[in-house]
Amino acid sequence: MAWEVVVGIETHAQLATRSKMFSGAATAFGAAPNSNASAIDIALPGVLPVANRAAVAHAVRFGLAVKATINRRSVFARKNYFYPDLPKGYQISQYELPIVQGGEVRIPVDDREKSIRLTRAHLEEDAGKSLHEDFHGMTGIDLNRAGTPLLEIVSEPELRGAKEAVAYARALHALVTWIGICDGNMQEGSFRCDANVSVRRAGDSGLGTRCEIKNLNSFRFMERAIEYEARRQIELLEEGRSVEQETRLYDAERDETRSMRTKEDAQDYRYFPDPDLLPLVVEEELIRELKDELPELPDARRERFMREYRLPAYDAGVLTASRGAADYFEALVKGSGAEPKLCANWQMGELAAALNRDERDIASSPVTPGMLAGVVRRVSDGTISGKAAKQVFEAMWQLGGGADDIIEREGLRQVSDAYAIEKVVDEVLAANARQVADYRAGKEKAFNSLVGQVMKATRGKANPAQVNDILKKRLA
Repeated sequence: MAWEVVVGIETHAQLATRSKMFSGAATAFGAAPNSNASAIDIALPGVLPVANRAAVAHAVRFGLAVKATINRRSVFARKNYFYPDLPKGYQISQYELPIVQGGEVRIPVDDREKSIRLTRAHLEEDAGKSLHEDFHGMTGIDLNRAGTPLLEIVSEPELRGAKEAVAYARALHALVTWIGICDGNMQEGSFRCDANVSVRRAGDSGLGTRCEIKNLNSFRFMERAIEYEARRQIELLEEGRSVEQETRLYDAERDETRSMRTKEDAQDYRYFPDPDLLPLVVEEELIRELKDELPELPDARRERFMREYRLPAYDAGVLTASRGAADYFEALVKGSGAEPKLCANWQMGELAAALNRDERDIASSPVTPGMLAGVVRRVSDGTISGKAAKQVFEAMWQLGGGADDIIEREGLRQVSDAYAIEKVVDEVLAANARQVADYRAGKEKAFNSLVGQVMKATRGKANPAQVNDILKKRLA
């Protein structure tokens, strides 16, 4: 509690374009090494870059979504450094005049919301990839990623600790996929985060020396890396030593960060405007068009779910964690005609559990909204019990089919005939005189036992609400 952890996040979101930032080469993942590298990407003499209009439009979409300033005039710059996988010896990026400035991302923190300010978002090209594992004593270079369009999104250092950092990364991931500018595939490198971590004494207003943890490609690793790095820095300071500004890597197997290189500052990159590229001018008409095309954004949809469907804030937050989840829920409510809260419970309960178990995304769920609507509809109208509904769902998940067909095939229809239930209740009461006496003596648990006996006698098919009502009347 004597220390405060301060985190800022730099995120590289690969923009969902078919061609690269400054060439016509393809961006498809998984191609044979160096097969998607054009003359521009490998920096042959005399080639000239041309900015990708679709990438520019994606950057503007993001700026509009986070309520940022869209700079009508921005400049591409050369960021100079020398790596084997950087063919030109520099990266085309933006520095002093980025396309997007400011904006905010709202994140959940405990039972409230917190706004995290953004410094900027700028366009740039990716570098290639060095391959060390596949060659004995040598390094291979794959330039397929060289020139891939990226939007680098930089937050202010307003995140306090690993959990807030992960909440921010998740919210940003949800947003860029929601508006369709990035596929968000972290395993393929489409969404990568660098965490700038520092610590300071509680109550201090200044910032401590930061270390940057590079290329965190999972939310779980991000949390663990930041927690480890914060502990490392606190231990150094408490021992009277200093924290050195550097770039570090996270080793997931050892659950630790380790030094990679001394951290560069902006002057080390010798930024200057790229002489091969004109200033980027975004016209007002394009901004208006893109603004009109934006879908309902996560925050607005969450608030609408609370207002229109009367859902608790937690439910609305879970159901709008992705655009796919939100669309699924609305289709489920429309298709079932049931109470929205019941639909939410099924989507966040049985469906979410099955998706997690089989490691599926909601977009690839074998149970469509229409199929699940059939289950919820039969629970709502009393055709099946909650327990039977879970059996129907599992059969549907494994084999497909409609709810009504599964109910008839498996004989799961709930018994709601009052006379039939009364007959079973009377038989159970006659056979369990001791439990009847216990209940009338004030032992409430005896009632639950009697309910269980009735449900057992009907093989779980009796309507539980009717069983309770009839039992209470008989025991009165």
